[in-house]
Amino acid sequence: MDDHNKNEEQQQDQDVVRPMGYPGFDRRRAGAAAARARARYAERYAEVRAGLMARPPLQRWLLIGLWTGLALIVVFAIYVAMLFPLTPGIEDVKQARVARPTVVVSSDGRELASFEQGLQEKVKLSEISPHVITALISTEDHRFYEHHGVDFTRIGGAMLANLKGDAQGGSTITQQLARNMFRDEIGSRRNLNRKLKELITAFKIENTYSKTEILEAYLNTVPFLYNTYGIEMAARTYFGKSAFQLSETEAATLVGMLKGTAYYNPVTNPERSLARRNVVLGQMLKAGAFSESRYRQLVKRKLGVHFSRQAERNGRDDHFSAYVRRWLVEWADKNDVNLQQDGLVVQTTLDYDLQQAAQRAVERQADALQAIADVDWAHSWPINSTSTQTYADMRDGVSPFEYFWQSHGELLDAFVRESADYKRAVEGGEAPAAALKRLRSDRDFMRQLKAAKSRLEAGFVAMDPTSGEVKAWVGSRNFQREQFDHVNQATRQPGSTFKPIVYAAALERGITPDHPYLDAVTTIRDPNGTTWRPTDNSGTTGRRLTMRDGLVFSKNTITAQVMQDVGVAPIVKLAQDLGVRGSKLSAVPSIALGTSPVTLLEMVSAYSTIAAQGEYRRPVFVRKITDRDGNVVADFASQTPQRVLSQASAVTLIDMMRGVINRGTGTAVRNRFGIGGDVAGKTGTTQNNADGWFIMMHPNLVAGAWVGFNDNRVTMRSNYWGQGGHSAILLVGDFFKTALDSGKLPADAEFPGFRKAEPVVRHVEPEEDMEEGSDMQQEGPPADLAQPPSEPGDEPEEHPRAEPEPPRGDAVNRFPNDA
Repeated sequence: MDDHNKNEEQQQDQDVVRPMGYPGFDRRRAGAAAARARARYAERYAEVRAGLMARPPLQRWLLIGLWTGLALIVVFAIYVAMLFPLTPGIEDVKQARVARPTVVVSSDGRELASFEQGLQEKVKLSEISPHVITALISTEDHRFYEHHGVDFTRIGGAMLANLKGDAQGGSTITQQLARNMFRDEIGSRRNLNRKLKELITAFKIENTYSKTEILEAYLNTVPFLYNTYGIEMAARTYFGKSAFQLSETEAATLVGMLKGTAYYNPVTNPERSLARRNVVLGQMLKAGAFSESRYRQLVKRKLGVHFSRQAERNGRDDHFSAYVRRWLVEWADKNDVNLQQDGLVVQTTLDYDLQQAAQRAVERQADALQAIADVDWAHSWPINSTSTQTYADMRDGVSPFEYFWQSHGELLDAFVRESADYKRAVEGGEAPAAALKRLRSDRDFMRQLKAAKSRLEAGFVAMDPTSGEVKAWVGSRNFQREQFDHVNQATRQPGSTFKPIVYAAALERGITPDHPYLDAVTTIRDPNGTTWRPTDNSGTTGRRLTMRDGLVFSKNTITAQVMQDVGVAPIVKLAQDLGVRGSKLSAVPSIALGTSPVTLLEMVSAYSTIAAQGEYRRPVFVRKITDRDGNVVADFASQTPQRVLSQASAVTLIDMMRGVINRGTGTAVRNRFGIGGDVAGKTGTTQNNADGWFIMMHPNLVAGAWVGFNDNRVTMRSNYWGQGGHSAILLVGDFFKTALDSGKLPADAEFPGFRKAEPVVRHVEPEEDMEEGSDMQQEGPPADLAQPPSEPGDEPEEHPRAEPEPPRGDAVNRFPNDA
């Protein structure tokens, strides 16, 4: 009865339906399956072992070795299969052979720069001497036409030789090509992983190209030291001829270098190179390239090297192409583009002819200004001439800057202490006084230091206001000597070139050009007692002047009052809207006189917005990018303008700035360069003549220049030549004269509202009768010696940033709370 009940309970338990995933049920099933698998494995193992042990010992060990070998082959095959995705694909192999560097061209298609991998010029196999091909195949891979990328016979021979202590390589030409074409993907470490990747890639190359194409690709990519790649550049570098003209011995010399370019360099190791060349000639003899008698003649010849290092092609770079290069590298990273291989054509906005005109203007006029500085600072007495030729004639007869260094001993000591040599000496344990004395007595060091500090620099940029396209860009007097860019990197105080922004803000507020202001010094006091008193070099008249004349004659006293009527915040906001968008502007009253540092590119961009009648367009450097087949990859030319200044205010401001050229501080444009037509602009000068600026607007082009020294503690001595209306204006005037005379710019183009100006009758030389205000004085003791900029163009604030108190009387305080 009990057994019957027990069986009945078991049957009921079996009939219960367990839900899916029931833990106990799953575990029991899994455990049972594992037990059955172990049992079958043990049973099978026992059968195999019994069968193996029943065989004779020799046969038994042979079977074990066979099974082990098969297992290793399977593992190796799996490993190789895993490497296949890590090697270059067929499309990569196809692309690599037809790889071309990306080139940067001007707007009219003239090459400006390229992204080549070193110095390389690809040639067809038919343009290479047959001696090179014979030397290469007989030395590097004599079964080249027999194998399919990998020579297993040679690999086996190399392994035996290595075991005997004679190191040999087993790589074929195709394997070496794989390394040359895909250095990053294959790697450079000597290990099995790299060798297998190399073998796989070699098979892919052989399956993609013919033997002729492989030879051509190899000879065009192999490196030959001195940043040269390919047989064509190697032939020019070592023998001064083309690859097609190479003789047997010359071909053997270059092919001999492939075993170790540095070790067998015919320039630095001629004996080794000669011995290696003769080995290659011996291999050519074995291959039947020439007779025994010819071989004996050839091995007696000298190397005959005519070494001439090829000029670096990036030597063509200037500041513009260098800027485009940096921009392109970032663009390529974002868009997965290989600039060395994809063969893109980058069409920039640069006008080649205008660029040449700009470079000549900067070189010619900056040299003239350098002569002025050299002569003015050579003696204790000033020259006071308004003729550049006077200084040019005197230049060779003086010691440049001699008086400056004699009269600025403390500044010269400061320059020494700021030098890298001084800092290294002090950090190395030398006493500061001893380091200073030692360096001051080092003639070569002091000569180089003085030359660097007394070298005048300049920047120039021109833009099309209707499109925002940059047409010319010169970042320094000489790119090879000074890579620091005074167009886009240097931030300097713009001086009075900032004033049109102040007057534009006033026009936007409804203040008319004829609004009168008293030409008198205005004292602006901060609640804490600090005062700011902007003055003018030419003094004050005590008369009322219109706002128009305040801009035309660059009156600091008038501009300060306009700033008070407008407020600082609107001026800062408008400056940013117009184009000063990178530099941080200080919202202080003195900003009205251009005390907040900016770049030349930003200021020219702001003037371009004014010339475009208030429509802002960002500066454009690249117009479009096309692939090797001419298909457009990216287009940057079109942009929607942004209205930031009313057209009425812009037209009125342009008319006010016409007066600067016709009767104000910019008359040198008319009188010195004879430029007619409808142009407008503004000069700028900062305190102590540290910076000279001039920006001029033509309906089709806006151009600006900055002139000064990298260290603003060195300045022009002459107040005349220190003004932007006499220094920077030379660069812009020279450029515009060339552009107009050549027909690049139309002479009859007009801004809206143009009226032919009445001729101005002058009784003195026009360059002398207008001085631009640049003194912004502060009451109290004189400021300490200015501290050096942290980098060229990054100088400290030169003027106090005092907040004004509300004006008394009937004047209205228009300063916002944060002004």
